[in-house]
Amino acid sequence: MRPFGVYVHVPFCARRCDYCAFATWTDRSGLMGAYVDACVGELAAAALPPASTLFFGGGTPSLLPAAAMASVVAAVSRAPGAEVTVECNPDDVTADLLDAYRAAGVTRVSLGVQSMRPHVLAALGRVHDPAVAVRAARLVAGAGFPSWSVDLIFGAAGESDADWQATVDEVLALGPPHVSAYALTVEAGTPLAGDPARHPDDDVQATRYLAADEALAGAGLASYEVSNWARPGHECRHNLLYWSQGDYRGIGCAAHSHQAGRRWWNVRTPERYIERVLGGQSPEAAGETLAPEDRRREALQLALRTSRGVPAGSFGADDLSELDGLVERRGDRLVLTPAGRLLTNEVAVRLL
Repeated sequence: MRPFGVYVHVPFCARRCDYCAFATWTDRSGLMGAYVDACVGELAAAALPPASTLFFGGGTPSLLPAAAMASVVAAVSRAPGAEVTVECNPDDVTADLLDAYRAAGVTRVSLGVQSMRPHVLAALGRVHDPAVAVRAARLVAGAGFPSWSVDLIFGAAGESDADWQATVDEVLALGPPHVSAYALTVEAGTPLAGDPARHPDDDVQATRYLAADEALAGAGLASYEVSNWARPGHECRHNLLYWSQGDYRGIGCAAHSHQAGRRWWNVRTPERYIERVLGGQSPEAAGETLAPEDRRREALQLALRTSRGVPAGSFGADDLSELDGLVERRGDRLVLTPAGRLLTNEVAVRLL
């Protein structure tokens, strides 16, 4: 059976972070019931194959009542041993919530910690404090999930190298088997974009990335994708599906899907999504089909981001000589070095 993923977009947030450009809203909680009904309806109409992975992202999936979350999980036909991930804000985590997730079939929780320094969290527009993150992580670690993860962001205004190192060290002390660490990016239309004084510095971010890579590797978490580290067997299978150009179906407003080179996406707002699905219409807004050559290049670009790398013949001899120190040979594959991961996009443009 080929891997197949389902992504469910939950567009509700208590507060929008200053860097966030996702399709999320802070004033639509009254739509939750209808939205969940629409998601279940879209799943029923899609008649999907059994999913090997199911991922709830957002937004803030943990804002959904546990029973509502369980109803969507139940609506997804899942293959034996399927990975089911829910993204959670630390503020929302309780023992009862985690028990309900386990009972519903959730196998993996991803905590949006971002930083362990209060002033850095404030600079990001986050509302939780480090003590809440520690409490949430300990609850998740003790809840019996097969795996769990912590998300971090580096490069915020006011963050020092020492702040970042402390964040990584304190998170590692909590024992997560998976950590994602993302460089802060400036997205158009966000409060961060409108405040140049808070824009991250590329050189500073490079230093922070290398420091995180060293600390995480030293703790037994191997880099398996540019922004992701895990102990063996704890890699996020859903995201690996994306990086291997696999097939997946996006459920919910603004959710994207892919099947055999065709990509499409749903209408952006929850109101339009609910109206269409509950009215018996397709929520699809638009789509595109990649030409075979474009799909091949995209497959190489995605694979380059991972520890599997690309076939050795993917670069021309001249390009390869110029990429010394950025890629290394492992058997018949070429893999990015830590320095190369800092320049992933620049290396990718050299792919044949």
